[in-house]
Amino acid sequence: MSKQDWRKLDESDVRVRPGKGTRPRSKRRPEHADAETAMIIGVDRGRWTCAMESGAVVTAMRARELGRTPVVVGDQVGIVGDTSGQPDTLARIVRVEERTSVLRRTADDTDPFERVVVANASQLIMVVALADPPPRTGFIDRCLVAAYAGGLEPVLCLTKSDLASADALLALYTELDVAVVVTRSDEEPAELRARLANTVSCLIGHSGVGKSTLVNKLVPGANRAVGVVSGVGKGRHTSTQAVALRLPEGGWVVDTPGIRSFGLAHITPDDIVKAFPDFAEAAEECPPGCGHLGSPEDPGCMLDELVPDAPGRLTSLRRLLASRAGMDDYTD
Repeated sequence: MSKQDWRKLDESDVRVRPGKGTRPRSKRRPEHADAETAMIIGVDRGRWTCAMESGAVVTAMRARELGRTPVVVGDQVGIVGDTSGQPDTLARIVRVEERTSVLRRTADDTDPFERVVVANASQLIMVVALADPPPRTGFIDRCLVAAYAGGLEPVLCLTKSDLASADALLALYTELDVAVVVTRSDEEPAELRARLANTVSCLIGHSGVGKSTLVNKLVPGANRAVGVVSGVGKGRHTSTQAVALRLPEGGWVVDTPGIRSFGLAHITPDDIVKAFPDFAEAAEECPPGCGHLGSPEDPGCMLDELVPDAPGRLTSLRRLLASRAGMDDYTD
């Protein structure tokens, strides 16, 4: 093109590539006012099993707008789509309601990533065998810490009382006022059944302590696999994932996989002390970063002044704090 031709061009000759639109991208998410409420009762490879208020059991996927929002057993969620529960149907989870309690754990005390085990349970049933395998108090203490920090009421369920006495173990927890249920393998767990009715309760314990046996008695037709204890006193893992099972009396029991350790890296000493109103006020006057273990670990801890008033209870609290700090043997 010559210079003369260039001079003849005006703005009408300029070709402009069309843009992608001037309408701003909205970050507003749909409200899903028509979403139905359900409870998550199982999780398996990106699919969630949900119990509707109508009684139907629905399979659902997580909606794209939720991103990576964690959805765990016990969560109350909003669901849209096909909620009939018919075979080969799939609904969408569009909302996760605020949780009333959370049971969390980490793989160990150095793991920075906490994992939510169960949401919205009102009770944590710590299943411990009195023999075969023998009870491990460090594990009980750590479960107590997780329950207090997560807003669950701890309940100590002692199994196999036909093999050993519960007296020595119970003496360690008298000052903590922990509810206790004692069961035998040759009897129906009537007392435990009554405590679980019309609640959402989570069962946790080492493999081989009889947890799945209890679930099979509590929920007819549950058919949870029952393992045996090895020659070294360790149970074999029989439950592979958490699942909520509806109780005939009403309510739900969540059976969790047997675990060998219970990491508490996500819990601070103050989280534990807050569960004890008689100590919480004094702890507020402690030096910054106080672990509330007392001297020599924590010089200046104000809880030391309460020793004359509640020696046994403070000793029990500090045992839990020591457990959180990894100062005990809690592994299987």
